Amino acid sequence: MATQIVYPLLTAEEFLEIDFGDRKAELDNGVIRMMAGGTARHARVQVNILVALANRLRGSGCTPYNSDMAARTRDRSVRYPDVSVYCGRDEAKDDEKKAFDDPRAVFEVLSAGTARTDLREKLDEYKALSSVDTIVFVDIATERLRIVQRTGPNGWSDDTYDVETDVRLPTLNLVIPHAEIFARD
Repeated sequence: MATQIVYPLLTAEEFLEIDFGDRKAELDNGVIRMMAGGTARHARVQVNILVALANRLRGSGCTPYNSDMAARTRDRSVRYPDVSVYCGRDEAKDDEKKAFDDPRAVFEVLSAGTARTDLREKLDEYKALSSVDTIVFVDIATERLRIVQRTGPNGWSDDTYDVETDVRLPTLNLVIPHAEIFARD
């Protein structure tokens, strides 16, 4: 009879202390899930969003981060959104932090390997954070956007756009044009 090895579930704090070297992982309800690298198209769209936000948010007290900044979504879950925006986190005391737990906006650039987790588990985790106002799923294959926005304490709108649409982030008082998100230059 084979012996089954049972590993203890990790906390977010324990996970954030692990050095994965140049490999990347997320913590999913206490279990480490290794992540693969993305395509050139994925990286380009991620940078387009990051640059658009950085230019519009400079001096606002809100900062966009790439997927190097973790979002602690639960006691046993740590996610690395492709782009996230945090406000009030630009003081020296925050410089060495590996994760924050209060994103204002989150962008996930979808790929075939991540779409299921992004659109289900991560969506639920992001919606559970009271700080989150907008969650944007960017489909690079079809150039479609799904924008999920808070409408009240427990309410959300959830719209998928099959035509070009701009991303409006009302709590950040900005708009990112569809063309900028998918630009190739």
